[in-house]
Amino acid sequence: MQQQLESHTWTEAVFNDLRAGSEDLSALVTIAATQNWAFRIIAVDDGYAVTTSGPFDEYLASLGANSRLKLYNRRAVLESLGPVREENLWPHNSKAFFDALNAFHRERWRKDCVAGKSLTFHERFLSRVEEEGGRPLLSTLTCGNHIVSVLYNVWYRGVVYNIQAGFEQNFHKKLSLGSLHLGYAIEDAFRLPDTDRFDMLAGQGKKENYKARIATENYQFLTVMLVKSTLFRALYWMRG
Repeated sequence: MQQQLESHTWTEAVFNDLRAGSEDLSALVTIAATQNWAFRIIAVDDGYAVTTSGPFDEYLASLGANSRLKLYNRRAVLESLGPVREENLWPHNSKAFFDALNAFHRERWRKDCVAGKSLTFHERFLSRVEEEGGRPLLSTLTCGNHIVSVLYNVWYRGVVYNIQAGFEQNFHKKLSLGSLHLGYAIEDAFRLPDTDRFDMLAGQGKKENYKARIATENYQFLTVMLVKSTLFRALYWMRG
């Protein structure tokens, strides 16, 4: 990393979403100190995860009653409406997955989530993940013959990372489809012998910080800047 930074001409370099305590963050702190570059923390975000190495029943019992209801107990309501099925659409039908994800995002946010160059990037990313021993998990939750929720997950080195989600907004007044689907995915992670963590990453949801209520651990993501220019270091120092 230090050789790459020294071999290019630059004034400021920004590194997004580095986990607190990670080797990459420690390396940047060391490089900045040895090169006399300024090191600035410009953003901090909370991340949330569920440890999946114990019994799933114990995890459920540790949750508050309302969280347990949304994540698990209301499966019975969903299952009363038709056959419920989880399916991973990678690699045979990734287009259908991203089409559904975009449709749900247009309904909720008035724009696509993954399209054009972004779609090409994600397909290449998932192929690379697979080449490096990971497992793309493009999970759909179907009730009857209708996809009602999707989760864009990736398994890598013992951790399932929840990257994105989408669900039908007004499917049933008693159901939080996003939370229910997350519950199925977390239970699946508990069942995998080579998995010890379900990482929901950063983000708090549109209406509530649901991740904080169902997580068993939290951590921080830092976005940091290295400032090489003497002039810019002085300007940032004067600004405080």
